[in-house]
Amino acid sequence: MTPPPPSRWLVACDLDQTLIYSRSSFRLAAGSGEPALVTVERIDGQPAAFCTARAAELIARLDAVATLVPVTTRTRAQYARVDLGVRPRFAITTNGGHLLVDGRPDEDWAARVRARIEAAAGPLAGVRAVAERLAADGWVRVTRVADDLFVYLVAYERAGVPDLREVAADLAADGWILSIQGRKVYLVPAVLTKEAALAEVVRRVGDVGLAAAGDSLLDRGMLTGADVAVRPAHGELHDSGWSAANLRITAAAGLLGGQELLEILAAQLPVG
Repeated sequence: MTPPPPSRWLVACDLDQTLIYSRSSFRLAAGSGEPALVTVERIDGQPAAFCTARAAELIARLDAVATLVPVTTRTRAQYARVDLGVRPRFAITTNGGHLLVDGRPDEDWAARVRARIEAAAGPLAGVRAVAERLAADGWVRVTRVADDLFVYLVAYERAGVPDLREVAADLAADGWILSIQGRKVYLVPAVLTKEAALAEVVRRVGDVGLAAAGDSLLDRGMLTGADVAVRPAHGELHDSGWSAANLRITAAAGLLGGQELLEILAAQLPVG
């Protein structure tokens, strides 16, 4: 697809398993050596997430010529641990629940989001009760509430996550969606979306071309609305076979897929 020729671009990128990877999600071919890595997150002083050195270079180049916007389901505190080597003016956390401007939360946006959720979704307390019932089955290692906006569960292992289609249908009737990303199961209000927050950033930035990258069903809305969209050859979207006219799919999966999608964006945008 030939992108339109706007004078400026906004590049919205999911983080985990799109730009950055834990070692368990590298998906490197057996016997292949690790590429040069950059540590992008530490937890208790220990390296927790990485990108390749080439990916870090491309992130810096994109940030220099476009408005780079990290867009993540991570909470504000979890996002604060990430260091991409750049300081984007805008960032979206908690699946669109918080819009950070120069590192500070926009309280007006947060209030608008909460009002929208209250009007369109059942109470968080009921969803917490659903999560507790699921955890009682023994496959859940931890349950968390994200910034008092949604709930997620972390399984001991991906293979242990049961068939949750019936649970998803019950949640949908109450205005919530269920999304499985690796070992994590997200229970999120349907109106809490990355694309809504991204539309607010676009409104503030002005006339721009929009490029987006992501791997999960929670990224589908922002990918659909982009002029140029890229997803890696892994994750929830890949497993479901999702595609679109504006979409490019990497050949590689895992860590190298993350590098490749940045190469694709760099080839599409005027990054020099």
